[in-house]
Amino acid sequence: MPILHYSVATMNPEQEKELIEQCHADPAAFGQVFDLWYKPVFGYIMRRTADYDLSKDIAAETFLKAFLKINGFRWRGVSLSAWLYRIAGNELNQYYRSSKYKPQSLQQLLENPQMEKLLHQQDDDEREVMEKELRAFNNYNVIRTNMLKLDLKYQEVIALRYFEQKTNTEISAILDKNEGTVKSLLSRGLEKLRNML
Repeated sequence: MPILHYSVATMNPEQEKELIEQCHADPAAFGQVFDLWYKPVFGYIMRRTADYDLSKDIAAETFLKAFLKINGFRWRGVSLSAWLYRIAGNELNQYYRSSKYKPQSLQQLLENPQMEKLLHQQDDDEREVMEKELRAFNNYNVIRTNMLKLDLKYQEVIALRYFEQKTNTEISAILDKNEGTVKSLLSRGLEKLRNML
């Protein structure tokens, strides 16, 4: 089966289902998933941690877990994008809950040359650009520092809504919570954040 090429901006649910089927049939097709979603997911992680090296580790673990679990992914109304953000969110939560983040699948990464190749495709310049952008946003750093004092449930919804520009519907799919809960968490989280500032 030939690998078809897609764009996140123009991808519709049928194309996404087709890409998932390609990944099931040929592991090399996962390269498309990586190419399409690595930068947005890495950006989400970077904005949550403000640590380039840690973000690279968490992004690597996110995509490795997705690669290893893609054969179990079935289209059930949750997009591939939401699934990837959910994995990234779980990895971030694991990091924030533990004193030291320990990726669980790095040994599997070393054993899988295809995935290792995908993870090392990014330029070294990416680090400099991302760190420069973060330094330019002093307000972001102040908000992020205070945001880290909030419970994880508030951090997640605020980061997805305001840093990633996700709608409440998308956040609902990513976090597997109903929209009412998302709105409530956003409201309470923002109120707590405002009180800190």
